[in-house]
Amino acid sequence: MQTMTGLFTSESVSHGHPDKICDQISDAILDACLMADPGSRVAVEVAIKGNLLCILGELTTHARIDADAIARQVLRDIGHADGRWGLDADRIRIILELSTQSPEIGARVDAEDIGAGDQGLMFGYACRETPTLMPLPITLSHALMARHWEYRQTPEGQLLGPDAKAQVTVRYANGQPAGIAAVVLSSQHSADIELDRLRALLKEEIIRPVLGDDLRHNTTLHLNPAGTFVSGGPVADAGLTGRKIIVDT
Repeated sequence: MQTMTGLFTSESVSHGHPDKICDQISDAILDACLMADPGSRVAVEVAIKGNLLCILGELTTHARIDADAIARQVLRDIGHADGRWGLDADRIRIILELSTQSPEIGARVDAEDIGAGDQGLMFGYACRETPTLMPLPITLSHALMARHWEYRQTPEGQLLGPDAKAQVTVRYANGQPAGIAAVVLSSQHSADIELDRLRALLKEEIIRPVLGDDLRHNTTLHLNPAGTFVSGGPVADAGLTGRKIIVDT
């Protein structure tokens, strides 16, 4: 992008996005294993749809964990403690299929000069566009989702649901950011709020605190462009660990 002239878009999703729910449960299980056994090797995938959650994978660890309890706590922390947004952490059905790592794979990983791992897909690199050393589009997208989470913790923010997504398109000239061309922000919301009021709220409480004066420079806003978004999260769409790897990189 050092000589790029044109538009570049990056995306971020909220804690309550179906795929991100799965990522967080996988991460929480890994964290629990590493806390008890720093030598743990954990390969755990999570899938969720509606009121069914599947936790599948292999563990090599001395830790004793309660994957069921860990998953339910993650759901509560996201905002699914009482069923208001379609899920109830205490009522969701969880299927566990966890086993020890294959001895054949384990033997190869344990060898001093041989490692093993699944294929991966990475995107991006460090740069000087922002203090975080990340490109501006992904930095702003993440900042919008962080603000969404922050606002949801306030009494006024209870109208917004856990599931949300942001996309920021930055205009580049000779490799340097020259303005924000467009922002897409979609948020799950209560049925009690009208669409026009929701869009005004998203602009003033989520977008403006992050972008500030940048909004004056011909930025096109797409706020819940598909319309209402009452049904969200795993109720509306299935989630899977690892499906947002480009968002993460």
